[in-house]
Amino acid sequence: MTTVGLKVLKNRLGEYVRRAAAGETVMVTDRGKVVAEITPVRQVPDRYKDHPVLGRGIREGWITPARNPGGTPPPPKSVPGLTFEQLMADLDKDREDRW
Repeated sequence: MTTVGLKVLKNRLGEYVRRAAAGETVMVTDRGKVVAEITPVRQVPDRYKDHPVLGRGIREGWITPARNPGGTPPPPKSVPGLTFEQLMADLDKDREDRW
């Protein structure tokens, strides 16, 4: 990660844009305070390029594409609890005072 002041950035903009295109993040400062950053563009997988909303979301970072598209979901984890029969018996017991 590189830090550069506004004046230097203005004079050597092409160099810092090439660095960002190569994958480096450039932090821009104004009077010693970071005010912006220049980052490389997020690559959109080919399967999402024709979909404008998904492509934009991936580029902007608010959508993360699946790591294993088309794969099967992981098996469900068992949750400790009551069986259906135990639950129904507990429910009947709870409702006894209403009859």
